Amino acid sequence: MSSTARGRDLRLLAPAAVAWASAWLAVAAPDVAIASWVPMALAWALALGAFIGVVIVHRTGRAPGVRAVAAAVLVASAAAAVVVHSAHATALVRDASPLAAAAADHATVDVAVELTGTPRAVMASPTMPWLADDGMVRFDARLVAVDGRAASPVSVRVSGAEARGLGFGAIAGFRARVMRAPAAEAEGFVLRPVGDLDVRAPGPLLAWSAALRAGFAEAADRLGGDGGALVPGLAIGDTAAVGAELDASMKASSLSHLTAVSGANCAIVTALAFALAAACGAPRAVRVVVAIAALAGFIVLVTPEASVVRAGAMAIVVLVATASGRPGGGVAALSVAVIALLAVDPWYARDYGFALSVCATAGLLLLAGPIGERLARFVPGPLAVVLAVPIAAQLACQPVLVLLAPSIASYGVVANLLAGPAAPVGTMVGLLGCLLLPVLPSVGFAALQVAWLPATWIAIVAHGIAALPGAQLPWLADAPGAALLAAVTAGALWLVLARRRPVRLVRAVAGCLVLALAIPVGILVGGPAVIRSGAPGNWTIAACDVGQGDAVLIRSAGSTALIDTGPDAQALERCLQLTGVDRIDLLVLTHWDADHVGGSDAVAGRVGTVLHGPLDGERSDRVIEPMAAAGAEFVEATAGRRGRLGDASWELLWPPPGEPPGNDASLVLDLEMPGWRGLFLGDLGEGAQQRMLARTALARYDLVKVAHHGSADQSAQVYSAAAATVGIVGVGADNGYGHPTGHLLDLLASAGTAVVRTDLAGTSLITVVDGEFELWSERRARAPAPRAPGTGGTGTAGGGTARAPSGADRRLDRRR
Repeated sequence: MSSTARGRDLRLLAPAAVAWASAWLAVAAPDVAIASWVPMALAWALALGAFIGVVIVHRTGRAPGVRAVAAAVLVASAAAAVVVHSAHATALVRDASPLAAAAADHATVDVAVELTGTPRAVMASPTMPWLADDGMVRFDARLVAVDGRAASPVSVRVSGAEARGLGFGAIAGFRARVMRAPAAEAEGFVLRPVGDLDVRAPGPLLAWSAALRAGFAEAADRLGGDGGALVPGLAIGDTAAVGAELDASMKASSLSHLTAVSGANCAIVTALAFALAAACGAPRAVRVVVAIAALAGFIVLVTPEASVVRAGAMAIVVLVATASGRPGGGVAALSVAVIALLAVDPWYARDYGFALSVCATAGLLLLAGPIGERLARFVPGPLAVVLAVPIAAQLACQPVLVLLAPSIASYGVVANLLAGPAAPVGTMVGLLGCLLLPVLPSVGFAALQVAWLPATWIAIVAHGIAALPGAQLPWLADAPGAALLAAVTAGALWLVLARRRPVRLVRAVAGCLVLALAIPVGILVGGPAVIRSGAPGNWTIAACDVGQGDAVLIRSAGSTALIDTGPDAQALERCLQLTGVDRIDLLVLTHWDADHVGGSDAVAGRVGTVLHGPLDGERSDRVIEPMAAAGAEFVEATAGRRGRLGDASWELLWPPPGEPPGNDASLVLDLEMPGWRGLFLGDLGEGAQQRMLARTALARYDLVKVAHHGSADQSAQVYSAAAATVGIVGVGADNGYGHPTGHLLDLLASAGTAVVRTDLAGTSLITVVDGEFELWSERRARAPAPRAPGTGGTGTAGGGTARAPSGADRRLDRRR
């Protein structure tokens, strides 16, 4: 097989793919496996074997094709060895860190960290920002010191800090509780501040860029409207002013990438610098140097976070291709960039941003040209090029986007065709205005006014496309959905771009195309009904996969209760469709945080009674008003309240009268049904759990809904007293908080409680059959082996089940 395709050098694609797969597997392994020398030694042994093979092949004078294959195997095995070695080295540094001992002891320590990311608001739902904790942020950082002594610079995530004085590059000192993050997380530890932060400002260069960004945001705010909110996003990726409605429309229309610092932003900056240098008559090498210098300045301006550096690396790919003077050089440069980035940080392999950057760049390099040539037969050449770019990027990225959310922006390509041409204008003119504001304020603001026009056009397109019927169509979830979409896309591209299509194959190809389209159309139309066809109809408990949040359905004798709604109405609606639930007799809102009430719009108009705790002003009003208008009855309740649901009886164990609203005022529900009993803990923290124990003697339970998504803020006595068979953890994948924590999983293991996690299993249905719990899970979930108490790791439902097949029932041992 030729190593080139239409002039493109594809020989390094396979080594890049092998490096990616090796890094993905390495960081997905448990901590003990990553830190072991065995995988690293095996990887290097394979690389050595490949090297010996290459030497033998060359000395024996084999054919050029055999030598090329041997060389490719050597490069691939060497790349795999490098990334596995890097993951191993990082794991050793994490294990040797003082934070590891602090996490194991559940201790608090004094730390100093350097911010490597811009602080982000602690907000569970972007659609309900008023429910966020005001002033509290989370950020990524690099460890500097522990208890006053210098420490190895491991990556950490800080959550629940006050925003005052924080900025990229700042040094923050504080006392923190330490939790070990899962091995697959890029950050090794999660730190929760205890008390105030002592913040030192960043260096002069970063302080200058921060002041420039702040001035730019203030000037853009004076423009008003959605256009003013989008200008900073287009120019420097600052989306702080983008409201919830506009953000939702941008996502629904597949335009949110325009306001993120991506390879496209970097490419625009470098292309402009390259063109200016060319206009001055500079030779090619000088143009590349100027473009790289401009890119470096842009990265400093927008802060060199990991995502920005990644985007910059993808832009450098284009520059390398240009400098090489060879067609197809960009594919080889992209492959080298992928291997280099994975060698520096193997955790990029599991980063969706990295995957989208690579896919978008690959799409532009491999697909934009052929698509443009095909379009040029029907439209003028320049227009064909303009249209080909967003089409190529969208087609390449869509399979990855399906992994993030099992839906397709039906009009995403159309939206990008309409809005895409305006984005470079908004980016270049907005960036020019940003740079001119400090020196020529009037000229800079005039540039922002010009940039406001394309930004407003993008907002109009986003709102218009999002309002169309069927703007978001459901798709098969997870890897099967991504694989199906990739196959359909590849087939369609082959049909459209193939140069030779003999007449005798036209009917066969057309038939294959109809079949390929019929499968996804069936999934799009059926959506959750396809999944529901394999789900048991006699389920009793449904733990809905709503991301980082809680939503649990209970069914008894024809009546249905829903405990919390999760953060997202669309995710809850999908669960309701999957379970076939149309009416909610009792809705229990444990408290008013967005990850528990943000999806309430999905059930407005189909709720009978709403049971809730102490009201919390505007936070609770915004949730109550739509359902009250639709006829729901609201009951504020405290400990001691009782009621019935079908054949079940329930009682509130918490909160006591007078408890102020918040996590520790969560409604705690004791639900007793024929044959089993459940305890639902909301987001109750350890202190409140202890106070509840002092008021109430807990019974033995068959099922417990774990508090606060599996955080470390738990009482061992509660889970020991409950001694439940099953523990449900409503938690989002890659949630950034390290949930569920090893401490919580240790508590459940000590109590003999099997864990059902929505991040691994998706929506999970539990059925009570002949006195036994049976579990059906929506997706194939990686289920680590059970642990002895105190050994860390991840527990899972099913005892020793190594994998939980999608749609398969698993019997859970019950001691009662």
